[in-house]
Amino acid sequence: MAHFVYILYSLKDKKLYVGCTIDMARRLERHNRGHVLATKNRRPFSLIYTESYHDKTEAFNRERFLKSLWGGRFKKKVLSDYLNKTR
Repeated sequence: MAHFVYILYSLKDKKLYVGCTIDMARRLERHNRGHVLATKNRRPFSLIYTESYHDKTEAFNRERFLKSLWGGRFKKKVLSDYLNKTR
């Protein structure tokens, strides 16, 4: 079973959210319907990046890294690439 690490872009506050799931479509829908407490006031979201892992531990370690200060540079590049594509 695949585990996905994802980055969402809030169209409301222009900030990023990093998460991990096994059902990407369902998770994105839950974020955008306001069913996720951490993001309910920041809707709507665009999915701007995903990574797939076969190992749950690897996926959660990657999520933890992306939420860290060290992952910030990578997230800024992902956001920059996304914004350049949508312009």
